[in-house]
Amino acid sequence: MRPSPGTLWSLLLGLATVGSQASDSLTVTASTGIYTGLIEPAFPNVRAFRNIPFAEPPVGKLRWKPPVALPASRRRHYSYRYPANCPQYLPTTLSLWSTNLTDYGIDTDGQSRYAGTVAQTSAEDCLGLAIWTPLGAAASSSSAGASGKSLLPVAFFIHGGAFVQGGVDSPYLKPQQWVSRSQQHIVVSVNWRVNIFGFPNAAGLSEQNLGFLDARLALEWVYANIAAFGGDPARITLWGQSAGAVAADILGFAYPDDPLASALFLQSGNALRQFPRGDNALQTNFTFVARSLGCDFPADQSDAELECMQQVPANLISNFVGQYGDNGTEPALLFRPTVDERTVFANYTTQAKAGKIARIPALLSTTANEDASLTTYPAGDLVAGPDQATTNRLTLFQFVCPAFYGKNVRVYNNLTTYRYQYAGNFSNVSPYQWLGAYHASDIPPVFGTYDLHGGSTELEARVSQRMQDYVLAFLKDAENGLERLGWAPDNLVLKGTMKRFAAGGVVEKTIQSAAVDGACTGAVAYDWKPS
Repeated sequence: MRPSPGTLWSLLLGLATVGSQASDSLTVTASTGIYTGLIEPAFPNVRAFRNIPFAEPPVGKLRWKPPVALPASRRRHYSYRYPANCPQYLPTTLSLWSTNLTDYGIDTDGQSRYAGTVAQTSAEDCLGLAIWTPLGAAASSSSAGASGKSLLPVAFFIHGGAFVQGGVDSPYLKPQQWVSRSQQHIVVSVNWRVNIFGFPNAAGLSEQNLGFLDARLALEWVYANIAAFGGDPARITLWGQSAGAVAADILGFAYPDDPLASALFLQSGNALRQFPRGDNALQTNFTFVARSLGCDFPADQSDAELECMQQVPANLISNFVGQYGDNGTEPALLFRPTVDERTVFANYTTQAKAGKIARIPALLSTTANEDASLTTYPAGDLVAGPDQATTNRLTLFQFVCPAFYGKNVRVYNNLTTYRYQYAGNFSNVSPYQWLGAYHASDIPPVFGTYDLHGGSTELEARVSQRMQDYVLAFLKDAENGLERLGWAPDNLVLKGTMKRFAAGGVVEKTIQSAAVDGACTGAVAYDWKPS
């Protein structure tokens, strides 16, 4: 049946109205500028603001200085392209991340993942964040949008990368599918300085943990401006994975009375994790790099050393540090978080027992075979893989037991804590059977990027949907949302429960926490491939 002319006009008017609303919703006024985003091509119900600067470019005299907040502005920005990744090196050393698991890393625009040089998609002017929202998210300065819609909960994500790599523009870390599917939350992802640019430990500086300060300033920007994008500043979950989870938890300890976030979601990392630190009492690593690049000054002229290094091209610095590591020269040059008892503390158990911890709920997670993807690349036998006993030991030491201890210090403070273990082993994201549920393998199901290259299974899709629904419930109401869905908090030291996802062909099951944590006390043997 052919529609009447009146019906055709109604349809055209409706389409024009939708188009006008979409166009209007793509421009948002924030305190630091007017930002125009775009509709995600594959997800027309999602809008993205791919690059919103949250700090002055950390270049020149601002290199190695705490991030500087942007002034109020009405300048217009077109946020169509992702920010440059912060300076990082692509090592020649083969790893699973540079060969088989490249979608967890930054987009290199065709550059070899083991190029032995600085990433061409990285630059010092990198302090930007990306925001994804439902297309119809309503802006407001109050708890309800202009249309009467409630403001949406916000997931503020800090990427991992061992404090040396990572960025917003990473294929597996883009949440368009999840935002499209839920239409009930907003995701923010942030760049932060890494390696020598983020954690220099230089004698001429009063602040050494610049990467963490970057993340904090980004959080402050989001807290102040997210309502304009339809987000609820009272419901921001500070979320990180691996080094990003360490960063998120560290910020909770660094700002216990003013966390800004209402909850923590820590995937495979927390402040109690045994991560490499850049503690170098004599601060010789930075000076060694400086002298090697022509900035040779006496020890009592650290200000001159710093001023000289601020004039050295960033690529020269990245390449020197990276190629030094490629050569296997000892001692290693480590530029990692440094204890300063302001941002990074020497003993987080002591901090927690003193009550110096953000009093907000948390969701802690690990994967069943964490260290399988972090071990030395088993080039000699990619079929057999690494020694499993060693992998189990390192999985416990670096991930499972720190999560257990992190839960315990929260129990001591009567803080609501939920736990899960991810045990999925899907061939489209796990190229070798021996990898199992390797470190970071729970990223694709949460972000919804598990089908990036196709080949996903029905079970994989169901696991992703269930995990997304649970995390969404946590974002909406971190204290009680999961419990309403039957997921009890793990608030007992060795007698609580946690969720286990994708084990033995089952979407989820509830298990005793002691089945996992008991390996930390010697009560049980660790099972890296649970059924």
